[in-house]
Amino acid sequence: MSVSITVATTGPIASKKDNPSLPTQPDEIAEEVHAAFLAGASVAHVHLRDAQDRPTADLNIARETMERIAERCPILIQLSTGVGLDVSFEERERLVELRPQMATLNPCSMSFGAGEFRNPPADVERMARRMNDLGVKPELEIYDTGHLEAALRLRDAGVLTSEPMQFSIVLGVRGGMAATPANLITMVERLPEDCVWQVIAIGRANLELTAMGIALGGNARAGLEDTLFLRKGELSQGNLPLVQRAVDVARALDRPIATHDETAKALGIGVPAR
Repeated sequence: MSVSITVATTGPIASKKDNPSLPTQPDEIAEEVHAAFLAGASVAHVHLRDAQDRPTADLNIARETMERIAERCPILIQLSTGVGLDVSFEERERLVELRPQMATLNPCSMSFGAGEFRNPPADVERMARRMNDLGVKPELEIYDTGHLEAALRLRDAGVLTSEPMQFSIVLGVRGGMAATPANLITMVERLPEDCVWQVIAIGRANLELTAMGIALGGNARAGLEDTLFLRKGELSQGNLPLVQRAVDVARALDRPIATHDETAKALGIGVPAR
């Protein structure tokens, strides 16, 4: 069974002060995505920054970033509708109007570090229905056990209709599940049959839990959004070393790397035009 690798280049929190290699502007992000694609990534998880490097849901910036990525390679684009804690839900949800192949859908509100990540139930349902209308594949980000139950209730109510369901198990965010092997196994055991899933391990447990996820049959995400370091005390020089590390782990476990066509087929979405 092949492994789909997602590259998460930027995220909403880190800055170039934390790691000078962090891409924040459209050209920078597109270059990092292209390099990751050549190394084996089939999905680009895209966060956006404004000219001052602040998280933004600006549609012009989003459109430019998507276009610059598409000019370089046919990787599947997954826009983050999480954006940043200081960006309103109404601004965030408008990103799906650009019709990326995929976009994140966060089922629940939660504490997130020192802030609050607001995803009110009625707003989540509205955005999920709009994603259905536009043919945008939801990537369901699950930060705690109750988030999975909330997503399954949306499925049972006929709000989430895209099959197979796609889950990201997020571990290590303060306010969500701790980054432990036990939590990962618990969540994997509770996932519905025939879903597609990946691990998002934040911080120092990134390598360990990514390897566990691959060994358990999941996909993997790699990039500076999830960890700024390649190993203790050594900043990663861009996203490419982290993607290459995930690819190496998958191959060491005898799991081939999925192409973007194979990933699109597995997710039940259209293959991007070349």
